[in-house]
Amino acid sequence: MKQEEFAVIQTGGKQYKVSKGSVVSIEKIKSTKKTEYKKGDKLSFDKVLLVDSGKDVTIGTPYITGAKVDAEILEIGRARKILVVKYKQKSRYLRRNGHRQPFFKIKVTSIK
Repeated sequence: MKQEEFAVIQTGGKQYKVSKGSVVSIEKIKSTKKTEYKKGDKLSFDKVLLVDSGKDVTIGTPYITGAKVDAEILEIGRARKILVVKYKQKSRYLRRNGHRQPFFKIKVTSIK
């Protein structure tokens, strides 16, 4: 059985295991003044922590120099609403607040 090549990248304070062709939902990347991300844009991640090619494994300290993962944005959206409730009993204190976390859904095109 042939093992698929995969990498572990870091973005948005989280780590994701990705392989070529995989679709992953990541934290939204803040856009700068010059760039505004939209559907179909290409992204490149250079914070690669680990690359496994099936034969050998490369582990970074903390990142692998020269390694990068290319991806394409498939969708930009917001997750389902979660309710944040603050409540103190016997004191008539109740606060409800909703939150929808923004995300990018990306498709990995290559691991270099």
